[in-house]
Amino acid sequence: MKKYLLSIFMFLAVFNTQLKADEGMWLPYNLSNQSLYEMQQLGCQLTAEQIFNLNQPSLKDAIVQFANGCTGELISPKGLLLTNHHCGLGYVQALASVEHDYLTDGFWALDMKEELPCEGLYVSFLANVEDVTDKVLANVTKENREEVINANIKALEEEIKGDRDVRIEIVPFYSGNQYIMFEYDVYRDVRLAACPPWGIGKYGADTDNWTWPRHKGDFCIFRVYTSPDGKPAKYSEENIPMQSKHYLPINIKGVEQGDYAMIMGYPGSTDRYSTSRTISNIINEEGPAIIECRTTKLNEYRKHMDADQEVFIKYASKQASVSNYWKYYIGQVKQLQRNRVHDKRLVQEYQFGAWVFSNESRKAEYGDIFEGVEAKWDILDDINKPMTYLREAGWNGGEAISFSRRFMRLNNMINEKADKEEIAAMAEKMKASAESFYKDYDMALDKDVTTALLNLFYNNIDRYVPTMITEIGTENNGDFTAWVNDAFEKSVFVDQTRLEQWLANPKSLDKDPIFALTMNIIEMYNDVVIPKYFAAAEAGDEAERLYMKGLMEMQSDRNFYPDANFTMRLTYGTVEPYKGADAVNYNYVTTMDGVMAKYKPGNWEFDIPQDVRDLYEAKDYGRYADENGDLIVNFITTNDITGGNSGSPVINGKGELIGLAFDGNWEAMSGDLSFEQKVQRTICMDARYLLWCIEKVGKAQNLIDELTIID
Repeated sequence: MKKYLLSIFMFLAVFNTQLKADEGMWLPYNLSNQSLYEMQQLGCQLTAEQIFNLNQPSLKDAIVQFANGCTGELISPKGLLLTNHHCGLGYVQALASVEHDYLTDGFWALDMKEELPCEGLYVSFLANVEDVTDKVLANVTKENREEVINANIKALEEEIKGDRDVRIEIVPFYSGNQYIMFEYDVYRDVRLAACPPWGIGKYGADTDNWTWPRHKGDFCIFRVYTSPDGKPAKYSEENIPMQSKHYLPINIKGVEQGDYAMIMGYPGSTDRYSTSRTISNIINEEGPAIIECRTTKLNEYRKHMDADQEVFIKYASKQASVSNYWKYYIGQVKQLQRNRVHDKRLVQEYQFGAWVFSNESRKAEYGDIFEGVEAKWDILDDINKPMTYLREAGWNGGEAISFSRRFMRLNNMINEKADKEEIAAMAEKMKASAESFYKDYDMALDKDVTTALLNLFYNNIDRYVPTMITEIGTENNGDFTAWVNDAFEKSVFVDQTRLEQWLANPKSLDKDPIFALTMNIIEMYNDVVIPKYFAAAEAGDEAERLYMKGLMEMQSDRNFYPDANFTMRLTYGTVEPYKGADAVNYNYVTTMDGVMAKYKPGNWEFDIPQDVRDLYEAKDYGRYADENGDLIVNFITTNDITGGNSGSPVINGKGELIGLAFDGNWEAMSGDLSFEQKVQRTICMDARYLLWCIEKVGKAQNLIDELTIID
C-alpha cells in the first residue's frame, strides 16, 4: 500500500499540470472572458460578435458541416466551398470512371456550367443555438432518467422544428449534465468545382498519414446552389450559386513562428475526462482488435487495387476510409502508452477520491462513483473485443454481407406473407440501392476479404462467436476458403444479375448463405452482446456522469470545455515547431523541395504529375513563393482538433484564411483522450499552395478571380 501511495505522489508531481491556452474545443457562441483574453494575447483582433453572431453576418456563417461529418468553409461571395480532398474523395470517386479518371487526373471546372452535381452530398449551416437543459431534464429521476430524457428531447425537437425544413439536434454536454439545441439550414444542391490530381491531393497516402513532416495538397472545392429565391433546395438546373452571407478572404502573406491561428469546425469525438478503465480498454482490447481486422482487410484491398485500375477507382474511397482509422488506432495505442495517459488518469482519480472523502456531503453524493465505474468496465472488458470483431470482421467485413443487411425488412415481409403488392413495391425500391452498390463492387476482391476476415474471426475470438462461424471453422480447420467459394456461387448478393432476377420474383432469403451468416452475426450481437452492453451502461453511466459533475465542482476555477460531439467549436493557438523525440526537432513548414524529395515514379503514394514536376523545375511559383523563393506546402499549429475538423479553415487574427486543417501528428495520437501540450500539432495546408495548385496546376483562373486574395 505504501509503495502504491508513493507511486501516486510521484505521478502527482510529474503530471499535475494546468490547462494551457492551446488546449480546448470551445463553444464559439459562449466564449468566456478568459478564452477571449488568451486569444487576444496570442494575436486575435476579432470581437466575440465578429466570430459568432446569430443576428448579423459573422465567421460562423462561413462554416459548414458536410454530410459525411467533415467541415468546410465558404471562400467566395458565390458559394464556393473549400474542404479537404479526403472529405470530398467519396463524391469525386462516384463521378469518376476509367474514361474520366478524376481521381488520378483531377477535375477543374473552368466555368460554372462544368460543375458536377454530387448525389447525396449536402451541407449544413448553423442557424440557431439554445440551452434547453431545464426542459430536457424536466421530471427526470434516477430511475427514469434515460426514458424521460429521450421523450423530452423528441417532443422538443418536434416543437422547435414545426413545419419548417430545418434540422434540429439536441445534444448532451459534459456527460449529460447539460443539453443544447442546434438548428441547421440544410443545402442539398452541392456541386464539384475542383479536385487536384491524386499526386497532390492524396500525396503520401497511408505512409505519411498522421505524421509530420507532410507534403500534401489536401483540398477539394465545391459550390453550394440555392433555389432562384435563395432558399435551400434539391438539385435543379434552375438553381443559382448561393449568395454567401459571409465568406473568408484568403491571406497569402505567409505564416511565421508564433503567428496566431484559429480553427472553427465540427470536431467529432473526444473523451478527455474519462477514467483509467477507458484507457485500459483502448490499449488492451478495442485498439488491437480494430488494427487486426483492418490490417487484414487492407492487405486484400491493396492486392486487387494494384492489379487493376478499374478496381482502384472503385475502391479508392473505401480503402482510404478503412486505412485512416487503421493507422489512427496504431498511433493511438502507441502514444497512449508513450504519454502515460493511463497513469495520468489514475492521478486524476486519486485527487478526486481525496477531495470526495474529505467532506461528508461530497462523500454522500460521489462516494460510490468508482464502484459503478468498475462494475461497468468489468462487463465491457469481457465483450469489447468480440463486439469489435462482430462489427469489423462480421457485418461490416465482407461487402456482400454488409449489403445483405439492407434486405432484412423485405425478407421479413416475405416470411410473414405480407401483401404481394407491398412486397413488389418494396422490391422495386431496392433496385436503386442495388444499382448504387454494384457500381463500385468487385466480387473477386470481396471474396478474398470475406475469407480472410472470417478466418481471422474464428482463430482470434474464443467467446461470443456466431454459431455459423464456429461450425464452419470447426468443420474446415479454421479455413473458410471453401465455404466462401461455395457461398459466392450460390448467393444472390454477389452478382447484380442474380439479385435483379431475385427482385423480379422475391422469395425467402433464409437459405441464402450470405444472408444466413449475416442474420447469425446479428443474432449474436443483438441477443447476447447488446444486453451485456446495456447492463454495463446501467451499472456505470450514472457514475461517469457524476464523475464529470464532481470534477467540475472540484476544479471550479478551471475553464472547462466540453468533449467534442460534432457541434461547432473554436480552437486557438499559434504556428510552432516541436521536438518529436530525442534529437528530433521539426520545423513548422514544409516546401516543394520536400515534395520532390519523396517522389517515386509509378508509386501510388508518391508519384507526381508531370506538369507539377515541370513547374517545380522552372520554379514557377508566381506570387505564391515566399521571400526565399520557396513554395510553402504545409505548416503546423498548436490548435486542438480531432476527426470532423478535417477541412476546417485555419484563420488568422483578422479573420482571414491562411490554411486548411487536415491532420494531427503521430506523437500526439493519444490526443482524443489527453491533450499533449508539448507535442500536439495540427497539420495544415498552406493557403499559398492551395492557390498555386488552382492557378498553375489546374489553370482555373476563373476560380482565382472569384476569390478575395490579400497579399
